[in-house]
Amino acid sequence: MLDKFHYDQFRQQGYVVVPNFVTDSLVEQARERFDPLFRGEFETGIQPDEWNWQHGKSDPSLTRQICNGWKADRTIARLVLSQEVGKDCALLMNWDGSRINQDNVIWKPAGAKPLGFHQDNTYQQWIDPPSMVTCWLALDDTHPDGGTIEYVTGSHNWPVSSELHGFHAPEDYHEGLHSAAESLGVAEYEIVQLKVNAGDAVFHHGGTWHGSGSNRTENPRRSVVAHCMNSESRHHPTNLSPIYSRYKKQNSLELDESFFPVLWHKNGHRTAFLDRD
Repeated sequence: MLDKFHYDQFRQQGYVVVPNFVTDSLVEQARERFDPLFRGEFETGIQPDEWNWQHGKSDPSLTRQICNGWKADRTIARLVLSQEVGKDCALLMNWDGSRINQDNVIWKPAGAKPLGFHQDNTYQQWIDPPSMVTCWLALDDTHPDGGTIEYVTGSHNWPVSSELHGFHAPEDYHEGLHSAAESLGVAEYEIVQLKVNAGDAVFHHGGTWHGSGSNRTENPRRSVVAHCMNSESRHHPTNLSPIYSRYKKQNSLELDESFFPVLWHKNGHRTAFLDRD
């Protein structure tokens, strides 16, 4: 459960670590789902919306990513669609409720390359308002040599950049950050490389600059990420996502709960199918 310390840290830093958020049992179950997922063995029979690394086809040196694994795998769904995740995201952002925007299943094996620095909100122009908050769930003990997540303290107070820089294995994974800071006249900023344990959660604001370096260890760095948006969010009337605008209803800006379910609302609403056995 979050307390005043967590809220204060989130507002000051743009991120906050919450230890022991996921049970050891669920962490282990989630780890076991990574290999079948990236081999294309989808428990529900439904392919994820984005499948950026495929066994036997993709460069083994790249960090592996799946987006909306919850549609393909029930264990991933248990993690990212939990009421606790939704409630904490909403309360940190002072929203009445939250719904899932998308998830990420991220696997950084030994030697895997970086993911470029970015602000999540840069990619959210297809929704109104174009903002979200993220719950990053560590499935392995994570530290700087292992390609941990890195944050720029207080950068959630910077304007949202419209520039898109390299995300998968860029030559300089800080390029987007350096470019944004220079354009804003920010000469000094602090990059924090987190050290967290398996089962810990990190919540970060959609405006917080973050990324991760190479995994220079012999151990994998796996995580599952829930990106949440305001429960009142709608499709943008003109801006489209080539992937997620396919779920837009004709003649409506409403976000369909079948694809963007409400995880928690202060009035007690939670999308009905989420708690079916």
